[in-house]
Amino acid sequence: MALTDKKIIITRSQEQSSEAREIFRKNGAQVFDLPALEIGPPDDWAPLDEALKKISTFDWIVFSSANGVKNVEGRMKKIDLSLSKISKTIQIAAVGRKTAAFLTDMDAKISFVPPSFVADSLVEYFPQNPKGLKLFIPRVQTGGRSILSDSFKLKGAEVTEVAAYESSCPKDIPHKTKDALISGEIDIIAFTSSKTVVNTVILLKKYFGKNWLKLIEKIKLVSIGPQTSISCKSLIRYPDREAFPHDLEGLLQACIELNCD
Repeated sequence: MALTDKKIIITRSQEQSSEAREIFRKNGAQVFDLPALEIGPPDDWAPLDEALKKISTFDWIVFSSANGVKNVEGRMKKIDLSLSKISKTIQIAAVGRKTAAFLTDMDAKISFVPPSFVADSLVEYFPQNPKGLKLFIPRVQTGGRSILSDSFKLKGAEVTEVAAYESSCPKDIPHKTKDALISGEIDIIAFTSSKTVVNTVILLKKYFGKNWLKLIEKIKLVSIGPQTSISCKSLIRYPDREAFPHDLEGLLQACIELNCD
């Protein structure tokens, strides 16, 4: 198998780590978890609930994450609605295969998935002239990029952007992962978002102090996409590989290519 005996840290939310672990283990890797995100509710549900009460007034809902899909669906159920129902009259756009898969599992009709799994691609290839359209964009409360909202507003759309979930930094690094870092066993750290880079650095500084950067200087870094690479370059160093496509399968392939160098 392509990654046999390779020891890889995958930075991902605890809720999403099992899928990544399975994909990498199937290819021979020994996976060490570093849950660098905790996903929870926004501080206040009211803005999302208010937006959902007037959901029929929107032309499009634009989802950039599976977490947004999950929480919007949950709040909709409280008012006897669902994404499946509203997708019959309101168009839905989804960034990425994972986000689209969540919607498909809910029997929601997806009107548009951009060719590249990043927000910039959704804006570039959006199938309608945004001028005059009413767009609803559920997003993370803090730390996310505002490119979707800003770009559509510049193109003349009326945008309602609300927090559907929050992501925060966990308090701990698992003991197994910490011990592997100390002993120099880790071959690759795979980052799955910009925020996982930020939070990983916070955790490494917390546990290893001034020595954190030296501890990982010989470990290869792989990022899932352009914004994650920018965060790597800013906080650590430029990654050795960037995934394409920008999803878990692309991340796996980038690690395999790196292993073959």
